Amino acid sequence: MEETNLNKKPLEEKPKQDIKEEAKGLFASIKKFLTELFDFRHDTDHNATIDAIKADIPFKGATAWILIFAVFVASIGLNANSTAVVIGAMLISPLMGPILGIGMSFALNDINTFKKSLINLGVMIGLSLFASFLFFYFFPLSEDNSELLGRVSPDIRDVLIAFFGGLALMVARTKKGTVASVIFGVAIATALMPPLCTAGYGLAKGKWAYFFGALYLFTINTIFIALATFLVLKLLRFPMHKYANAAKRKRYATIASVVGVAVMIPAIITFLRVFEESQIERQFNTFIKNEVESIPNFQILGDPDLDISGKEIRLSFFNEVTDGEKNLLINQLKDTDYDRIKDFKIKIKGSDTKSFELITTAYKEKRQELEESKKTIEDLQSQITDLESTIAILNTRIEEDALNKNNKAIAFSRIAKDAKIRYNDIEEIGFANILSSKDFIKIDTIPVAMIKWDLSLSDDLIQFKENELRTWLQKEMKLDTLFIKRD
Repeated sequence: MEETNLNKKPLEEKPKQDIKEEAKGLFASIKKFLTELFDFRHDTDHNATIDAIKADIPFKGATAWILIFAVFVASIGLNANSTAVVIGAMLISPLMGPILGIGMSFALNDINTFKKSLINLGVMIGLSLFASFLFFYFFPLSEDNSELLGRVSPDIRDVLIAFFGGLALMVARTKKGTVASVIFGVAIATALMPPLCTAGYGLAKGKWAYFFGALYLFTINTIFIALATFLVLKLLRFPMHKYANAAKRKRYATIASVVGVAVMIPAIITFLRVFEESQIERQFNTFIKNEVESIPNFQILGDPDLDISGKEIRLSFFNEVTDGEKNLLINQLKDTDYDRIKDFKIKIKGSDTKSFELITTAYKEKRQELEESKKTIEDLQSQITDLESTIAILNTRIEEDALNKNNKAIAFSRIAKDAKIRYNDIEEIGFANILSSKDFIKIDTIPVAMIKWDLSLSDDLIQFKENELRTWLQKEMKLDTLFIKRD
């Protein structure tokens, strides 16, 4: 019997051994499949990648003009609130070159490339801010819109976009035969140019919150694209830059390491800060939705306001809020689901004056006042129409009188010329209608011609010529009477 059991044992262990072998083979196959699927080291061209990145670092000649034109295109797109135009500016902007150069210089311990990249990036940023400042300062139609406002408040999503976009860009850069569509896609996703133009807008309009917010977004994009570049090149084990002097190589390696850590620190701090703000905003929105909007008879006035720096939540309601309801909101805020905003203070604005009944009454009163105002406006408009008609009639009369006076002036001008021809001894002639009163009660209008004769003439000759002149002037000017005054 024992012999039979001993003979059976190897038969039972054999299937288990086969299962183990098959499992090992399956795991090996999966590992091989995943390695072939995700491993891109064999498709990497080290020298071509380094040369391509270095070629995009210099900023001069055509690159400078391309940047200026891209700034103006992006500024026009932001001003017109046109997403398509802004995307076009992203595609032609050369800002990505120096940023990749900075990331590569850290990975390869290349201090010279770092210097060139940093200088060129600084010049590009300065020129971009100056060009966008000029555009928004002199362009008369600048105003806030969604394209501008979308670049002044970065959050955790902007950090992730910059980081993963940078990873995609570097993987495409290191591939043999660069994938142009990936580079264009990353240029659109990371959006380096619009934040700089928004910062220029903030400078031009004196809106410092816009300036610093947009510059902060640009800094996030720059740091995390450079960080992604550094990680990809380290993962692919790109060769370190070699220096002939061992001491120099060691010193540069130390400098690169220190600078790399210094760049990493703000990147990490930025990520943590933006992540924390995103978590606070998420809990705030959840609190408003679940605790405030769900309470019966609570009618929120406007949008709830979250002040992260001041640790305040500001709420306004149509209806009155009792002390008990206030305490209920405060206690709900201390729930474990809101651990990031539990220390925030809740401030309710206008709860003692903005009851629904008061607002309804005020609305009815204002509507009645509006109806009365409309009636008054209609009466005034009718009076204005009558006045306009009267003014039109008066204007017509004034124009007619002016025309008559002008015709008389033209007629007198002709008569004066003819008078000088007929009577060469006249040195000056004038004409006027003079008001006169003999009894100091009745007033008459007397036409008078003022004549200045040559002093060499005798009085008798002057009297003779005046009589002839009077007769002639009465006929020409169609007057019944005319007095002549000798000057």
